[in-house]
Amino acid sequence: MNEEQAKIVALRALAYLVRDEDVLQRFMDLSGSDAMDIRQRADDPAMLAGILDFFLGNEVQLLEMCEAMEIAVEEPACARRCLASGQYEEWS
Repeated sequence: MNEEQAKIVALRALAYLVRDEDVLQRFMDLSGSDAMDIRQRADDPAMLAGILDFFLGNEVQLLEMCEAMEIAVEEPACARRCLASGQYEEWS
């Protein structure tokens, strides 16, 4: 997975997050972020990593998101590792 792919996975997770008001509110409560902060920091790797952490911390939500996004359940974790380290690993 390269940097662009990792960011795309995270941005798609963000898009999924904002479609569900209850899930979005839970994220904001846990992260201390508000809607304006999320909007302003949508391209910030730290915010994107936090969004992936949110889903990775709840298996049910992770599985639902991956199914909706039609991606392998391992992709968000791979993207998260890439965003955290700045090093991008191969993902096939």
